[in-house]
Amino acid sequence: MGRFGAFSLAGARSAPTGTAVPLWMMLMALTAVAAMSQAFRTVATVIAGGIKADFAASDQDISLVAAAFHLAFALAQIPIGVALDIYGPRRTVSAAFLIAVLGALLSSLAPSLPLLMAGQFLIGIGCAPAFLGTIVFITNRYPRDHFARLSGLVLALSGIGMLATGTPLAWIVEHGSWRLGVLALAACAALVLVAVFRLVSDEAPQRRQERETLRQAFGKIGPIFAQRHTLGILALGAAAYSAFISLRGLWAVPMLMDRHGFTLIESGHVMLAVSVATILGPPLFGLLAVTDRMRRFWIIGTAILYVLVFLALALSGQAIIDVSLAILAGILTGFIVLQYADVRAAYSDKVAGRALAVFTMAVFLGVALMQWLTGLAASLATANSIDPLLTAFLVIAGLLATATAGFAFLPWPRFKR
Repeated sequence: MGRFGAFSLAGARSAPTGTAVPLWMMLMALTAVAAMSQAFRTVATVIAGGIKADFAASDQDISLVAAAFHLAFALAQIPIGVALDIYGPRRTVSAAFLIAVLGALLSSLAPSLPLLMAGQFLIGIGCAPAFLGTIVFITNRYPRDHFARLSGLVLALSGIGMLATGTPLAWIVEHGSWRLGVLALAACAALVLVAVFRLVSDEAPQRRQERETLRQAFGKIGPIFAQRHTLGILALGAAAYSAFISLRGLWAVPMLMDRHGFTLIESGHVMLAVSVATILGPPLFGLLAVTDRMRRFWIIGTAILYVLVFLALALSGQAIIDVSLAILAGILTGFIVLQYADVRAAYSDKVAGRALAVFTMAVFLGVALMQWLTGLAASLATANSIDPLLTAFLVIAGLLATATAGFAFLPWPRFKR
C-alpha cells in the first residue's frame, strides 16, 4: 500500500489482540463501499437516455429517479450513525449494503418507473453508511490530527466509483443496455459486501465502554440542532456537494450531448476526466494545515469560486469551456474534506459521530432537493422554450450562493483549539 499503508499502521492505535487483518485492509474494504456509493449516486446521467426510451420519461422523471437515492441516503443517516456507534462498522455496513445489492437488482429488472425509483431508494438506504462508516472507523482508531488527511484520502480513493460511471459504464450501456450497466454495478457491490463481512472487525481497539441504549443515543441528536452554529454548517453542507452531484450525476451528459453534440461514449470520456479530478481534489484540500478559524475562510473562498463556476456553465456556449469547468468543479468538490473537519472541530468528542451523521444527512437531503428542483426548473424551461441547462445551472448557482452567505454570516462555533 506504499505511503498509505505505512501512514495507517504508524498512525493508528494498536489493533485488538488476535486480529489477523491489518487496519489498513479494513479501511480499504470500507472505502470500497464508499466507492460503490459514488458509482450508484452518479449512474443516472449515463443511463438517462435508456430510461427515457423505456418509460417515456421526462427530465423531471429522471431527476426524481436520481433524487430517490439521495433522499433515502439522507433519511437513513441518523439511524445509521447511531447504529455505527452502538454496533460497529462490520454489522452496520454489511446489513445495510445487502439492501443496496438487492436494490440494484430490482433497478436492473424494474418493469416500471415507480419500481425503478423504489430500487434506487433501497440502494440509497444501503449506501447510507458508506462514507460515514469510514469516518467513524478513522475517528475511533486514528489520532485526531490525522482526520483531515485520512478522510481526504478515503474520499479520493472512493472517487474510483465515479470512474466506473464514466467510459466503462457508458460502453456497457452503449453496447448492451442501461439494465446491463446497473446489473454490473450490482455484481461489483456483492463482491464488496463479501469483503466487508470477511475483513472488517466490529470492535474498536482497546474500547470497553458501556454501550448506550438506542434511546440514549437518539437523545444526543436534539442538542446538536440546538447549537448556535449548526444552521450555518448544515446550510452549506446541503448545497456544496449537491452542486457537484447535480452536475456529475444528472446534467453533465445532457449538457455534452444536447448542447455540444457529443456521443455517449465521448461524454463518458469527459466524465472519466471529471472523476479523476474528484480523486485529486480531496487530498489537495486535506493537506491544508490551518487553524479551525482559517479553515472556515478557505471553505468560504472555495464556495464563492464554486458559485462562479456554475454561473459560467449557465452562460457558456463553448464545449472546451464547459468541459474545463466540469473538471474544475470536480477538483473543487474536494473541499468537503474541510467541511467534515470543520464539523469534527465544532462539536465535542462525545457527539462527534452523531454530528457527522447529521451533517451527512443534510448533504444528501440537499442533493435530493437540488436534483428535484433543477429537474422541475428544466422541465418548466423546456415548456416555455427556454434552455433547460441555463435554468438548471442558474438554480444551482443561486442555491449555492445563498448557502455560502449563511455559512459566512450565521454564528460560528466556539472552537476548542
